[in-house]
Amino acid sequence: MESKETESGWRGSRDLWLDAAQALLLEQGVDAVRIVPLAKRLNLSRTSFYWFFKDREALLSDLLTRWRDKNTGSLERQCAAYAETAAEAMLNVFDCWLDQSLFDAPFEFAVRSWALQSADVAAEVEAADAVRLAALTALFKRFGQPSVEADVRARTVYLVQIGYISMQAREDLATRMRRIPSYVEIFTGRRPEARELARFHARHGFEAVETV
Repeated sequence: MESKETESGWRGSRDLWLDAAQALLLEQGVDAVRIVPLAKRLNLSRTSFYWFFKDREALLSDLLTRWRDKNTGSLERQCAAYAETAAEAMLNVFDCWLDQSLFDAPFEFAVRSWALQSADVAAEVEAADAVRLAALTALFKRFGQPSVEADVRARTVYLVQIGYISMQAREDLATRMRRIPSYVEIFTGRRPEARELARFHARHGFEAVETV
C-alpha cells in the first residue's frame, strides 16, 4: 500500500499551493491568484487544487489567515517578550522589522494593496491594526506609561513602520542599524544601552563599526 506522501505527491500539498498563491499575490496582485495559473506554475493538474481547497475563495481566506498568523502573531509575541527596559522591549519589536521570518513586509504590502479592492479584506486589515496597536500599547503600559501616552507612543511606532512598508522604503542594514537607537529613544524616551544594542546586533548578524 502506498504511503500518504506517495499518494499525495502528484497533487502537491496545501502549503505548496499557498506558497505559490502568496508568490503570485506579491508579484501581480490578488487578481492573478487564480487556480489555472497556479496549477501551471506548479506543473500540477487543476483538479489537484480541489484536494486542498473548496474553491478560490477558500484559498484566499487561507492566505489571509497565513498573513494574520505570521505578521500579527509575531508582533504580538515580540511585544510581550521579556525585557528589562522599555528600550530593550522596543528592540524586541524591531526584530520584526529586520527579520522577514517574523514579519513579512512584502506580504504586508500586498495584503494592504488587496484591501484597496475588497471591503472584506480592508476589514481584516483594520482588525489586525487594532490588535497590533493594542499589543504595542500594552508594552508601553508595562513600563509605566499612562494610557493616553501609551496609546500615542504605540501609534507613533506603528504608523512609522507602516509608512516604511507603504512607501516601500529601502535602507541598507548599516543605515537602519545606525538610526535604530535614535528611533528607540524617540519612541520610548530612553536610549538603548550598549549591551542591549549588542544583543540586538548579534541577533541580526550585524557587527557595528565604531567611528572616532
